[in-house]
Amino acid sequence: MPKYMIERELPGAGNIPDQGIKEISQKSCSVLNEMGPQIQWVNSFVTDDKIYCVYIAPNKEMIQEHAKQGGFPADHIAEIHRMIDPVSAE
Repeated sequence: MPKYMIERELPGAGNIPDQGIKEISQKSCSVLNEMGPQIQWVNSFVTDDKIYCVYIAPNKEMIQEHAKQGGFPADHIAEIHRMIDPVSAE
């Protein structure tokens, strides 16, 4: 199943308090539960003004539907073709 990186522009994302992160996460999980097992949230990375999320889904449209139902931005969705790390240099 394809894996995607979603770029979400959220000004001040790095300053969202723990309770706010919890609420966002709960909303995302609730929508995912309603959508079924085809779409999965892997993890997210929070920067100053953006959140980058990794999802597994059959297509971009499902990612867009999750964002729509959750009220989340999905400013850019890119399919991940491979992952590299320092071991890739060996």
